Amino acid sequence: MNPIPQLPSEKLLDLLLDVVCVVDIDGRFLSVSAASERVFGFRPEEMIGRTSFEMMHPDDRARIRKIVESINAGQPAPDHENRYFHKDGHIVHIMWSTQWLEAEQVRVGVARDITERKRAEAMQAALYAISEAAHQAGDLQTLYERVHEMISELLPAEHFSVARYDAAKNELSFPYCVDQHEPAPPSGVLEADTRLTEVIRSGEALLLTPDTDGKHSGNWLGVPLKTSTGTLGALVIHSYSGAGRYAEKDKELLQFVADQLAAAIERKRVHSRLEYLAQYDQLTSLPNRALFQDRLQNALTRAQRESLQLAVLYLDIDKFKQINDAHGHTMGDNLLKEVAYRLKHCVRASDTIARLGGDEFAILLDSISTEDDATIVAEKILFALSDPYILEGITLIAAPSLGIAVYPEHGEDDTQLIRHADEAMYVAKRDGGKRYKVGAARTRQSVTL
Repeated sequence: MNPIPQLPSEKLLDLLLDVVCVVDIDGRFLSVSAASERVFGFRPEEMIGRTSFEMMHPDDRARIRKIVESINAGQPAPDHENRYFHKDGHIVHIMWSTQWLEAEQVRVGVARDITERKRAEAMQAALYAISEAAHQAGDLQTLYERVHEMISELLPAEHFSVARYDAAKNELSFPYCVDQHEPAPPSGVLEADTRLTEVIRSGEALLLTPDTDGKHSGNWLGVPLKTSTGTLGALVIHSYSGAGRYAEKDKELLQFVADQLAAAIERKRVHSRLEYLAQYDQLTSLPNRALFQDRLQNALTRAQRESLQLAVLYLDIDKFKQINDAHGHTMGDNLLKEVAYRLKHCVRASDTIARLGGDEFAILLDSISTEDDATIVAEKILFALSDPYILEGITLIAAPSLGIAVYPEHGEDDTQLIRHADEAMYVAKRDGGKRYKVGAARTRQSVTL
């Protein structure tokens, strides 16, 4: 039997996929196995004499120095992780098993490249984090912050921004932007011939490095926020220093994250639209009956707690059906939109105007001092809505009938107040219209124009 050949230990080490290295107490490489070129991009002779901290990601250095102090004190560290810059500039994630040899006054370490594993974990974390944040009350700001935090752990990014694009207005805004050197860009029209414009217009990721783009320093990576309905904007990272160079795999990772983010934004947008449709009148964009009652209940709770007064005004347009029948529903709709517009100029921003249906409107006057405050508003409304309407070249004459109910005099809850205001309005209409009345039981109070 032939004896098993004895290979030199150096040859055996060079066959390992992991990097075996020896450093002195200051972290200077004394010996490095051949796997260094595969893992770090540097041949062994290029690493000899350099310190591990030169190649290490700056954000990891302070933490690793503490670990090194512990190792030098005789406590082995079998599984600590940190990040290094590859020779071509991209970041590699390393797991170390390290021990201090007291007699030789050196540290021996075995470095395993776990970059692919970290990338897979990052994708899983991205999916989980975005899904979790997206379902927590629809708070997109929290979602942006979480994505930023996650990306910063994987890639150097002194700039991180989420750009939103409104195609209808051709406008760009930045709901989230963090930059260590520059202020956030202003919102405005999407400019031509910019890197961000190229990403949004093309719907394709754009990766720029000092090798590919001599006009800009550092590394720039932008990926589109795409959904089935189009491009919502872009996710952008920028490393000014160029210390860590972005690679094609980084583009894939960021696009993966952007796809999840875009889906979350779209879900939020659809949810917001459904909420709007459930609470607002589509013709006039005023609150509907459900939202009006919700605000009235909240106002009543506050009024009861703080001993305040409020008023509900109920109105409709006299002879609206005749106008609708004579000129068509489109003209009737245009009249209602103009009524809504004029009503907004008769009340405070803190008051609520609602369209309850048809030509019926309600107004909540919150925190009034006296009943006279409500009648003053009613008079303004009578004057404003009685002016002629010129719609599609046709002059229309219309006027409202109004009823007023004041808390607490005319009711203690929302149902009572709305009913009494409604009844007062019908009394005003029965008496000829184009007037208001206060309280169903107080028809003696009447003003006619």
